[in-house]
Amino acid sequence: MSVRVGIVGARGHVGTELVRLVVHHPELELALVASRELDGQRVSTHAGVDAGALCYERLEPIEITERNIEVVILALPNGRAGRFVEALEQRAPDTLIVDLSADYRFDAAWYYGLPELTRDHYAGQRRISNPGCYATAMQLAIAPLVAELSTAPVCFGVSGYSGAGTTPSANNDPEILRDNLVPYHLTGHLHEREVSHHLGLAVEFMPHVAPHFRGLSVTCDLHLADTFDQAALLEHYTRCYADEPLIRLRDEPPWISRIRGRQYAELGGITVAADGHRAVLVATLDNLLKGAATQALQNINLALGFDEIMGIPHE
Repeated sequence: MSVRVGIVGARGHVGTELVRLVVHHPELELALVASRELDGQRVSTHAGVDAGALCYERLEPIEITERNIEVVILALPNGRAGRFVEALEQRAPDTLIVDLSADYRFDAAWYYGLPELTRDHYAGQRRISNPGCYATAMQLAIAPLVAELSTAPVCFGVSGYSGAGTTPSANNDPEILRDNLVPYHLTGHLHEREVSHHLGLAVEFMPHVAPHFRGLSVTCDLHLADTFDQAALLEHYTRCYADEPLIRLRDEPPWISRIRGRQYAELGGITVAADGHRAVLVATLDNLLKGAATQALQNINLALGFDEIMGIPHE
């Protein structure tokens, strides 16, 4: 029998990707799709996938608890998950909750689900916090060298404007972004704090928005206590991620144009300075997929005991 899944906040870019992934998953049933703005409209019309007669619904948190949903995915803006979590904990405490906002990423009671780095810490938790898109890319790039670093990593990030969500702003206005690169939150960005918290070291991050729609790139500048050469670092990263189907290593720096619509992250362009104490590498991923929806499905698969990449096309 299929596991019944509900998506709350399904109008957004990530919510649409979640709909598509759940519909095509062999062991999941998309049973509820909540959206205030699209209430009453057919899911198939907006998501471009056959969801049968399922329609978007405008639902209050208590109504979600009455629908016999086994997995609830919260794809809401930051600060809005709490009402739904509270209702589910009170009335349907066994529900598996996956929250894609930042609301619980610093909460030790929740499992922080970046599978390639944290799956060994999963112990049956029913509350899962999905990492941020930039935070995923930075952690995948930095984690293999955490023990070798002599100073704080410095990361320069560029993302498509889908990362700014659907609420109109200067960061998702194509006219403002045309032929432009917009820096924002150059210190103290949420994902800077998230990566610093989960890697256990200070990380400096400078994000920018570009005119393209989806996909992000982070260039990471890493200073090393000991000397390394390029071949040794490439071998090290290859060992770390050899068994990870959703991480690809490239000799050359990866491009955003090659990662759009893909379910995996790419790491590459590892370059070592002449003194052997500084390494630079680039991480790219689709912010709506591996940076959000794909990772949520990995976490759901892990929690339900399925193969972690079931339902995730990755060739």
